[in-house]
Amino acid sequence: MMDGGLPPWSLVIHGGSGGMTRETLDADTQAACRTGLTEALAAGAAVLGSGGMAIDAVEAAVRILEDDPNFNAGRGAVFTADGSIELDAAIMAAGRAGAVAATTRTRHPVSLARAVMESSPHVLLGGAGADAFALEHGLEQVDPEYFRTPARWQALQAMRASAAAGGPLFDKALKFGTVGAVARDRAGGLAAATSTGGLTAKRWGRIGDSPLIGAGTWADGAVAISATGSGEDFIRAAAGHEISARMRHLGESAAAATAAVLATIRAGGGDGGIIFMGAESSGWRFTTPGMFRGCVTASQKPAVAIFADEG
Repeated sequence: MMDGGLPPWSLVIHGGSGGMTRETLDADTQAACRTGLTEALAAGAAVLGSGGMAIDAVEAAVRILEDDPNFNAGRGAVFTADGSIELDAAIMAAGRAGAVAATTRTRHPVSLARAVMESSPHVLLGGAGADAFALEHGLEQVDPEYFRTPARWQALQAMRASAAAGGPLFDKALKFGTVGAVARDRAGGLAAATSTGGLTAKRWGRIGDSPLIGAGTWADGAVAISATGSGEDFIRAAAGHEISARMRHLGESAAAATAAVLATIRAGGGDGGIIFMGAESSGWRFTTPGMFRGCVTASQKPAVAIFADEG
């Protein structure tokens, strides 16, 4: 049992932040997303509840969301400008980290990121190299068509039509469902994982904050974070590491440090959300109309939410 009356273990997840409201998100989609979040919480809770490690719990939770076509990670990822799908992921615990960018055939990029952490001397592998590493290490491979969904393809066609009419091809405000998880286990260990397909119509091999350690993903002895939103703004803020630094050097709580970093990002024109897990508290903060999110602890039943007016 952790000190301070905390539950023995805790898990927080997200499925992305963005402009979702009750008016823009139909009832069926809301229900499907809540079901997906609940299933991810159950997967992570099964690990933690049996005495498992935080890193196993965040991987288990994210794998569920990577298989859910309602979120922008794995199956259901968005398309690049040229009509392909490139997947990014990262995982971190106890100062160890692994990440992949622009991988194209691994069913669960978060598991590939963990393999990089545990079975290579490197932290981040990208593109063809990441795909080759996945094959060498026996990660489950799928045809790229597995990741494709009609809704994401239609979103790309809409952006192409907008560009043809003189509008922008790329719009950082259109963010769909990057996924992530943070956990604290019975031993007090912290871990974080994030997985994404990036932004619709991204070009030139663009890589956002999700696979960048210290930006969209971070876990040390004080705090674990997973971010979602306008990735370039989170990179410039070194969001994950900055939260930890504020806690260490300014004595801020995880919640206060997260709020401060999001305020800085918003002042620079960015938006998004962060889930955090500290030694004494956990939760989320976001600056968008909605954020797919959920939490569960040893003493609290699973709870999921989407809109800002929910708990």
